Amino acid sequence: MKSILAIEDDPSLLELLKIHLSDINCQLDTAEDGLEGLKKILENEYDLIILDVMLPSIDGFELCKRIRSERIPTPVLMLTAKSEEIDKILGLEIGADDYVVKPFSIRELIARVKALLRRVNINEHAAENQQSTIIQRGSLEVNVEKRKVTVGDRRIDLSPKEFDLLVLLASNPGVSYNRNRLLNLVWGYDFEGFAHTVNSHINRLRAKIEPNMTEPTYILTTWGIGYRFNEDF
Repeated sequence: MKSILAIEDDPSLLELLKIHLSDINCQLDTAEDGLEGLKKILENEYDLIILDVMLPSIDGFELCKRIRSERIPTPVLMLTAKSEEIDKILGLEIGADDYVVKPFSIRELIARVKALLRRVNINEHAAENQQSTIIQRGSLEVNVEKRKVTVGDRRIDLSPKEFDLLVLLASNPGVSYNRNRLLNLVWGYDFEGFAHTVNSHINRLRAKIEPNMTEPTYILTTWGIGYRFNEDF
């Protein structure tokens, strides 16, 4: 049984979630306040976090930032009443894995939950069956199992999506990916219209691992297409 935490201040929605999630063999824990939700996240392990943007104490955006700053890799599904593109982009860039805009049907929400949980299962299965969990490219080393990245003797702290992006590229040196393809592979499906989310993640990743941002060593630009990992290692 999967364990899900829903941080939402609408009791009627929480009750609806509890009913429908039990139908797909999920146990729901709840919090109606941002601080209460953060406390539960730090004290427990969940398979998925459903996070409303508008919350007492701490809003969903700030809470998502704190979750990722604590290096908690649990998938986050954000609920927002705001449909502006900037809010969706912000949610993705601070570490959310998916979002649903209110009002939504409970069927749509459960479908998104199922998709995220499937991805977790696939990633865990892949990690278990991977012959080598160490990717070595020059002085860059990625320990996939421990989600640890070092450049030389320096530990690099990456967000979950930055790490996933690096693993994909470093595992396939020389392969060029366009932005929509990277969105599909790293974020789980095609976020139409948010290709610049990839650009911002690539820029942050380069700032953390590259010796010289103006002349990248590891993550190269394939002009007119997107990005690739340097195959000359």
